[in-house]
Order: sequence, then C-alpha cells, then structure tokens
Amino acid sequence: MSHTKKEDTPAATVEQIEATSHTGQSPEDLKGLSSTATAHGQGLTGYEHLGVWASIKKFKVASAICFLTAISAAAEGYQISLVGSIIANPGFVKVFATQVDETSQPTLASSVLSTWGSLSSVGQLVGQLLISFVSNRFGRKISMYSLWLILALSIIVEGISRNWRVWLAAKILGGLGVGCLQATLPLYIGEIAPIRIRGTFLMCYTMWWVTGQFFAPIALQSFSKSDPENWLTPVFTQWAHIGLMFVIFLVVPESPSWYILRGKAELAKKSLRFIYWRVDGFDINHQYNLLSINVDHERDVAKKQEGESWYEIFRGINRLRTIISFWAIMTQQFLGLQVFFTYGTYFFQQAGLEDPFMATCITSGVNIAASLVIICLADITGRRWMVTWGSTLCWVCGVGVGTLGVVPKNGASDIILVIFAVFWNIGLIANSAGGYACLSEVSSLRLRTFTIGFAIGIIGPVGIVMGILVPYMLNANQWDWGLKTTWFFTGIGAPFLLALWFLIPETSGRSTAELDELFERKIKPWRFHKTLTLTQRMAEKEGTASKDG
Repeated sequence: MSHTKKEDTPAATVEQIEATSHTGQSPEDLKGLSSTATAHGQGLTGYEHLGVWASIKKFKVASAICFLTAISAAAEGYQISLVGSIIANPGFVKVFATQVDETSQPTLASSVLSTWGSLSSVGQLVGQLLISFVSNRFGRKISMYSLWLILALSIIVEGISRNWRVWLAAKILGGLGVGCLQATLPLYIGEIAPIRIRGTFLMCYTMWWVTGQFFAPIALQSFSKSDPENWLTPVFTQWAHIGLMFVIFLVVPESPSWYILRGKAELAKKSLRFIYWRVDGFDINHQYNLLSINVDHERDVAKKQEGESWYEIFRGINRLRTIISFWAIMTQQFLGLQVFFTYGTYFFQQAGLEDPFMATCITSGVNIAASLVIICLADITGRRWMVTWGSTLCWVCGVGVGTLGVVPKNGASDIILVIFAVFWNIGLIANSAGGYACLSEVSSLRLRTFTIGFAIGIIGPVGIVMGILVPYMLNANQWDWGLKTTWFFTGIGAPFLLALWFLIPETSGRSTAELDELFERKIKPWRFHKTLTLTQRMAEKEGTASKDG
C-alpha cells in the first residue's frame, strides 16, 4: 500500500501556511503559494476584487447568456403549475371526469389524479437520469434541443387529449421534459457564469421558474371569469414559452467546460472568446488553463482512488457531495411541496376558498417579489442561510396551517390560510434558490453532469409517492384531511430539516477548485464559510504585495 505524505495534501499545505502566520515567521512567498495552488487545481482569475454589480458590468455577454438561459425555467414553472391547477377548471373536469360525486356532478377520481401525478414524476425521474449521459457525451446544447423537443411533444399531446389516458401520456412527456430541463439548465448556468455572480444567475433560474408558475393561474383565472369551461386555450399558451426557449437555445454557446472535459481545446477557447467578448484585459489562455488544471487535478485524485467512472459520485468525498446536492431540493417534498405548489389551486378549492385561482395568483405574485429580493442577496449573504431559514419558514407555516385545521373555522380563517401559504411559498423560493445553486456548485466539475442527474433524479421516487398520496389526502370524497394534511408533512419533514442545518455548506464566491479543496480537507459543511482556501490566501498575499510595491 502506498502512503501519501501529509505535506502533499492540500490540508497539510494550508495548515503549514497558517502555522507560519501564527508563529510570526514569514509565510510562503506568492510564487511558492501559487505553485502549490496550481498543483491542487487552483489559480487566480484576476477578477477576485470585483463585486456583484461590477462583475455584471464587466462580463456583459456572459451575464446576458446566463439571464437568457434562465428564462427557459419559466416553461418549467408554467407547465408544472398549469397541470396542477387545471384540474380545478370545470370544463377540464367535464372532459376528463371518470365518476360523479354525491350531487351527481362529474368529478376527477383520486386514482386518476394519483396516476397522473405519479407517472409524471416517473417521467421526470427518467429524464433527470438519462439526460446526464446525453449532456456528458454530446454536450449541453444537444441536451437543450432534446428537452425542447420533448416539451413540444407534450403540448401537442395535451392539445389532442380528450380522455384521461391520453392526458396521462402528455403528463409523462411533460415530466420527462421538465426532468431534462432541471438537470441541464442549472448545470449550464453554473458553468457559464463568472464566479462572483454565479449565485445571482442561478437565482434568476428560480425567479423565472416562479414567474412561469405565476402566469399559469393568471391564465386560468382570466378564463374562469369570461369562459369558465375553456381549458384548451391555457394549454396552448405554453407555445409562447416553448417558442422563446427555442430561440434562446439557438443563440447560446456550448459550455467551454464541456469542451475541456472532451479534450477540445480550440473549441473551448472559441467558446470563451464568445462568452467574454470585449472584456478588457481578458486572457483567454489563462482562463482556459484555470479550467484545465482543475479538471486535471480532479482526474489525478480519481486515479489515486479507484479510477474514473460515473459511479464515483457514490464514493469517498464525492458521496457527501452528492448527498448535499439533492438534500435541499428533496426536503421540499417532505415540507409539503405538492400541497402548496403542485396542487396549490386544488388545495385551496378543497379547503373551501371561494376563489382558489385568486389565492394561487396571490401566492405566485409574492413569489416573484421574493425571488427578486433573493437575486440581490444571492452573492452577498450566500446560499446557506437561504436554504436553512427558508426551509424552517416552510415548516413553521405548515404547523400554522395544520392548526387552522383543528380549530373552529371563522371569518378570518381563509385570510390566515392565504397568509400562511404566502409565507410558505417565500420559504420555498429561498430553499429553491439556494438549493439549485448547491446543485450546480457542490459537485466536482468532472462529475457534475452525473451528480446533478442523480441528485435531481433521486427526488423522483419521493415525488411519485407524494403524487399518489396527496390527492387522496386533499380530496373531500376520499381521506378528506383538508388543512390537517400539513401535520403529516411537519412530522416527516422535521428530521430532514434538522439534517439540512448540518449538511448545507456556503458555496458563494468559491470556485469549483476551492470547493474541491474544502471537501478534500474534510471541512465540516457548516464551517465552509469560516475556512480560507489557497486561492483566498493567494488573493490576500497578492493584495499585500501590491500595497508593498
């Protein structure tokens, strides 16, 4: 068995630097520290001093690409919200009903709703897992075209559906497309965005997601007044999102990180020139080398362990990185995602609200406002507080709604319910914003496509189970739990929430190479923000050297 000397590890290197500083001895000079950092896949970009707004102004093209790509998330939010809300449309119920209630009115059977929800989640799971192999082998652009085609087919099938089985096929296709989108766009944005503003544009993904969620009930609300049984027109409005998405996918470049992973150096540099077009003083070769040495370092680490393969995501430190990647987003399911979001309008309807579409519009509108605030805070306060405090807010609101279900109802009950739902959704936005950022940032560059595919994919089985159970919980003709449904989620969500506080690290302002170092040193996730990396020490020493000079 070979033994690695302690001084060869990044942990030992940093400990030695810290020790010399604390004992009053002269620390390593900048050149020596730079060599050590390079050996561990790190280096200075030259833009570490820029703040968020300065970075956006400096990297205008990169910022525009990330913002445009994030717009595509609106299609996901719109699709999920539309199919979850349209089941409250009377015209839709008449077409797809399979039974009648005690007043002889057509109604959607809970078994049908569960089948739609669960098999849509199955499609989502398959898409999340399979698209990672497509993305890794053929690139991010091919993945984008693939998910666009699947989403377009789902809308076509929805438009021709006239019985619940054909609608089921549309739901499966829609789930497949949404799963591919979820595993592709955060990955792409995370690879394109400059480090200092990566969080800002990953939060833009969440903003457009909730914007799409907002316009679905708006469309249904509009028709509920003028043409209450019209369900087809809202379905066809999805083409607006799909058309814009196609144009965006045509103009954005391939990820330079993917080109480097595939050994296509010239194409990687060409992509970098496009992304950082007209940035004064931008050194293409230097930035290419930073990405390249990071990939080389990760491959060296893999070879010293058990070799390179996609299932490395389950080994060693990568196992923890994989768990962290999916934990925040999975926790949403256990805090009542399908009650307040997927079946939000149906939940309000079964709770007895006079205008369930309006309640959904209110919560969706607040979501957009919350997401705008979070975008501004993303790279200032970081990701960890968003995930932990946002999830805690969801849990507290779940307790509040459950309490409304066991106390006598009065005139203020509906207002209080909507208020709790609004704050629950604010917590969800914070969780999603930080969670999708972690999803894109925590994994190693080399294994990112597989980690993201698995991380989002593992949430699928949970979504399938919840998709089966929640309609039964809410349906007045079945279990009729009503508002008490949230007690179930506060109970099962508590342990996941507790683990969240210990699992989620702060990744704001860290390069992939810096995160590699922190995981290799086995720093506790909740202490990441208190730990200096080699890159940070180089930036400090370079600043000191400049002052001395």
